[in-house]
Amino acid sequence: MNYEVIVTCAVTGAGDTVGRHPAIPVTPKQIADAAIEAAKAGATVAHCHVRDPKTGKGSRDIELYREVVERIRESDTDVIINLTAGMGGDLEIGPGEQPMEFGLGSDLVGPLTRLAHIEELRPEICTLDCGTLNFGDGDYIYVATPAQLRAGAKRITELGVKAELEIFDTGHLWFAKQMMKEGLLDDPIFQICLGIPWGAPADTTTMKAMADNLPAGATWAGFGIGRLQMPMAAQAMLLGGHVRVGLEDNIWLDKGVPASNGSLVERVVEIIQRLGGRALTPAEGRAKMGLKPRG
Repeated sequence: MNYEVIVTCAVTGAGDTVGRHPAIPVTPKQIADAAIEAAKAGATVAHCHVRDPKTGKGSRDIELYREVVERIRESDTDVIINLTAGMGGDLEIGPGEQPMEFGLGSDLVGPLTRLAHIEELRPEICTLDCGTLNFGDGDYIYVATPAQLRAGAKRITELGVKAELEIFDTGHLWFAKQMMKEGLLDDPIFQICLGIPWGAPADTTTMKAMADNLPAGATWAGFGIGRLQMPMAAQAMLLGGHVRVGLEDNIWLDKGVPASNGSLVERVVEIIQRLGGRALTPAEGRAKMGLKPRG
């Protein structure tokens, strides 16, 4: 069991949640404010996507990321910044017998283009989604081929940014360990991502199987989406890992009660404390993960 817990708050994501919640962070100011709110509630790390302020859809715009990062860094609240590098892998297969007629939701770019904002802004952590995945019941696929992942991992390491490896299924973990064997990654963090259809399910057996197959001594966290967010947070702590909550993964605090990032962090901190542990500060999180202090 882990008694000293890094709490990551994924504050907005890129999913279609804007119309289903009264206050999903959309503008750079809202996203930065959400990260600061999470930190004040006890989060160690803020995991940030950006959205198009006009449409609310996920974006790769470097200037939006820049504003978010600058607002967080200029605030009087310390938090470890973790930027997604998963945008640009979206492929919407065409319907029926026209699979090559890719849908309007497609946004497929190369592995280095996915890192353009990481090159510019040098956050302490960025994510690397470690494999291709059927995403939901339709024709949407997230694309991350072995060649793309090798190129992305190599560049993240060259930039001196800590890679957080997003593991959505067992094959993703297998390949993540292969990249470590090839020397492409320097002491990465692992994030076990459960409950996304059709990746790995959010249950005890699956999380334990993945945790048991991590490299010895690895720093890892786990989460489940929706109503399984808090049970999987507790499960990750019990298995020796860290936790992630936030509006990216779950928009409800209780049945019928919309959550905020702050309220989700407060809830998971209470769970951690009731299990006998404590949430780490950003400074303690940096030491645990081997990060350089914020400049």
